[in-house]
Amino acid sequence: MKRFALRLVFVLALPALLVAVWWLASDGSTNVFWPPLRTILQTFPDVWTAERLRTDVLPSIWRLAAGYALAAVAGVAVGTVIGSYRRVRAVCEPVLEFLRAVPPPVLIPVIMLFAGIGDTMKVTVIASGCVWPILLNTVEGVRAVDPVMLETARSYGITGPSRLRDLVLRSASPQIFAGLRQALSIGIILMVISEMFAASNGIGFTIVQFQRSFAVPDMWTGILVLGLLGYLLSVVFQLVERRALAWYHGLRDSTRRSP
Repeated sequence: MKRFALRLVFVLALPALLVAVWWLASDGSTNVFWPPLRTILQTFPDVWTAERLRTDVLPSIWRLAAGYALAAVAGVAVGTVIGSYRRVRAVCEPVLEFLRAVPPPVLIPVIMLFAGIGDTMKVTVIASGCVWPILLNTVEGVRAVDPVMLETARSYGITGPSRLRDLVLRSASPQIFAGLRQALSIGIILMVISEMFAASNGIGFTIVQFQRSFAVPDMWTGILVLGLLGYLLSVVFQLVERRALAWYHGLRDSTRRSP
């Protein structure tokens, strides 16, 4: 219990300090673009009602989840193939380096030509940006699989789907989850950017509407919603990661304890 309380203090100390600094720095501010934090918090419940959460936040979460899931499936599948075969990697590497260097927001006008301005465009934009860290980390994770373990599995007749599932993907999973973590933050950014183009709902659309109507405190509440959403998604991701990689974290903990 004492350890949990100490950990909770460490987790909450910095956010509490930043909120206190923001409160004191903005208190008494007369700048229309920098309202006091007190005003923003008072405005928050009036802006983000249950109806607005349903019409703006839920669509954003759905687009993020759909694009992220597509990127995860495509990134792991393609990355596994590229990482497993040296010749495929040699052929694909120049193309991958070129495509990853193109910022996804630049592709929005191009994607709009083919996918329109609806949810398909937004999901495609999110997927096109999230796929690269997942794919590249999967490639590196698959390449780093111990060749001795591969030979041992071959000697025992472990081939096909069993070898892929129980050895290759399991060994590469820490690296894959590192890519998934990076992709999550990229996905949130692209979710907001995509909703600023020809959208009729979503968090990004709402923030832009507040900005254009000079509802500055309302705009700041939207930024707080984005921060809270990012934090909650990060917590959920950590829980999933700890459960999926329990074997890996247990191995690391036992290594630290060993003399």
